[in-house]
Amino acid sequence: MGRMHADEHAIDTTLVRRLVRGQFPRWADLPVTPLASGGTVNAVYHLGDDLTVRLPLTSGGASDITKERRALGALGELPVAVPDVVAVGEPAEDYPWPWAVHGWLDGTPAREGRDAPARDLAEFVRALRAHPADGPPTRRGKPLADVDTATRRAIEELRGTDEPFDAEAALAAWTEAFDAPPWTGPPCRLHGDLMPGNLLLRDGRLSGVLDWATAGVGDPAIDLIPAWNLLTADTRPAFRDAVGDDDATWARGRGRALSMAVIQLPYYRHTNPVISANARYVLTELGVLTRSR
Repeated sequence: MGRMHADEHAIDTTLVRRLVRGQFPRWADLPVTPLASGGTVNAVYHLGDDLTVRLPLTSGGASDITKERRALGALGELPVAVPDVVAVGEPAEDYPWPWAVHGWLDGTPAREGRDAPARDLAEFVRALRAHPADGPPTRRGKPLADVDTATRRAIEELRGTDEPFDAEAALAAWTEAFDAPPWTGPPCRLHGDLMPGNLLLRDGRLSGVLDWATAGVGDPAIDLIPAWNLLTADTRPAFRDAVGDDDATWARGRGRALSMAVIQLPYYRHTNPVISANARYVLTELGVLTRSR
């Protein structure tokens, strides 16, 4: 992993130990181990056997600590485990933002193109949507118009790279999704970031879902993105059948997957191999990248 953001704060094991020791002395003697992660917002460390420490990398991610705590506190029963927020730390030790300690969830992060429980994913999405959802759409629950400019700009940026990318096909796919009928139903409860690394598997089943900072309400299409960032052409139909969405919602979900991938790839292609590989996978599944790299 390279430095991903120009304003990224330097975080290492020594800093995490100092923060924990200073604010939560009951955990001062627990081992601190960095976790390999494709995450772009937080540095994550394993604390002892049962805890994780999450520290925002930039000021833009600092507000996510409060958002995630609120989102997790509002959840009712789900068919999979979600993290418990065990504690929230304060700025200290030259670290300028709040940080969080979560309960550890066992499981292996999902990987794109591997066997994945399509029907378990659909069950989770349906169960989350069944939760009460009030208020205006949150950022990832808004119409595709909200990301139209950024998506088109990213397509043009990718056109100028050495990626085997078909910009005209991408524009056509984006236009098709953009022109799909908008969501007119009541707001749905959303996770908003169902990337493979946020989906934990045990014994071939979906066992947990991480990273709730983008959770909110709005258009349910955003939570269809695992159809393209995780599943294959063979397993995608089972997910679509089980989740039960209409053609327009499916089209908007495909547009969301495309938008995220074309924005991620030029930004992370030299600094985050996990995210850039996943973006290439999405674009290959959508037929706008001619081969994986």
